[in-house]
Amino acid sequence: MDFKEIKELMAEFNESPMRELEIETDGFHIHLSKNENTFKPQGVLPQAETPSPSSKVEEASEQAQAASYIKAPMVGSIYLQPAPDKEAYVSVGTKVHKGDVVCIIEAMKMMTEIKSEVDGIITKVLVTNEELVEFDQPLFEVQEG
Repeated sequence: MDFKEIKELMAEFNESPMRELEIETDGFHIHLSKNENTFKPQGVLPQAETPSPSSKVEEASEQAQAASYIKAPMVGSIYLQPAPDKEAYVSVGTKVHKGDVVCIIEAMKMMTEIKSEVDGIITKVLVTNEELVEFDQPLFEVQEG
């Protein structure tokens, strides 16, 4: 794609109701998003100072705690079941795998499936159906494994 085509694509995307668009072809990758949660390419990590051994242990325990929650990637109304007459996607004791849908968040009439980023077992449901959730709010506690 040349620059003119990219500009046209971006203009069409901005005028469309779509929230995200990702295109990947030979040697070219573009990700457009209207969501507040910005795209972070995999494998690109900022360089940081090497922590001392004691801070590595503290950081590892903090990361283990942070990784034990499925959090809201956006603000909106949460739906724990696909329809009012259907069972919840997950409940306490449900085993989830990375990529499993755990709920839906509605924001500006757009329904977004929220997927687990970890393998594990749901130990707590921290929200109620149709509750308004905030960005980065913990939704489910997960025991990884």
